Amino acid sequence: MTLRALTRYHLELLVRSQRWLAPALTYAVVLGLGLSGGDDVAGAAAFSAGLLVPVTGWLVRAAVGSEPPQSRACLVAAAGWPRTHLAALLAALLTGLGLGAAGLAAVLALGSGGSGAAVAGGALATAVCALSGAAVGAVCNRPVLTGAYAVPLGLGGAVAVLLLPGSPANAVVRALVLARGGPRPCRGGRSRPRRPWRRGAAGRRWRSRSGTATERGRTGRKRTHRPRSD
Repeated sequence: MTLRALTRYHLELLVRSQRWLAPALTYAVVLGLGLSGGDDVAGAAAFSAGLLVPVTGWLVRAAVGSEPPQSRACLVAAAGWPRTHLAALLAALLTGLGLGAAGLAAVLALGSGGSGAAVAGGALATAVCALSGAAVGAVCNRPVLTGAYAVPLGLGGAVAVLLLPGSPANAVVRALVLARGGPRPCRGGRSRPRRPWRRGAAGRRWRSRSGTATERGRTGRKRTHRPRSD
């Protein structure tokens, strides 16, 4: 039995068991609460991709546990344990990628400022976060972890993957969030650069020059409008 056939079997089993509904509805509800019309596409795509890490881990748990033990034993005897388990992981990953694609489409439909770079970054972040969630789910479920500690360890792993600076998911999400700091749009639709008084030494120099120029202007006006003596 080929890996493609095994993956299709696990996908059908995951859909028919309806174990995908809980993570999919959680993803849709949280994404709907966090998005609003006119949001920046880069920031909204980062939010959508970050949600995929715990959701894909949840889908992995649903995929590896959706098959009855007797049926799984027969499948392992026919195709081998490694390919059977890999097919379940691929089924969960494909489902997570489908949810991420739907979430990114919603972000592009509701958001603003959807440039080509933002769309490409959102697609890359979606793929990376789905892969990271599948990796966390593979480590924190059977056969690696079983029992009552699998779920809290999986949640902790998803949080760690999102927060640790060295993880790929943290890198792509952070890059999308920082991409929001570009030029801000004016009323006429044109972009304007950020003002130098925001931060740093440049801002202090700008404030000092601005204060000096303002003081000189006030002094000149006072000298110009000095009343004449009789």
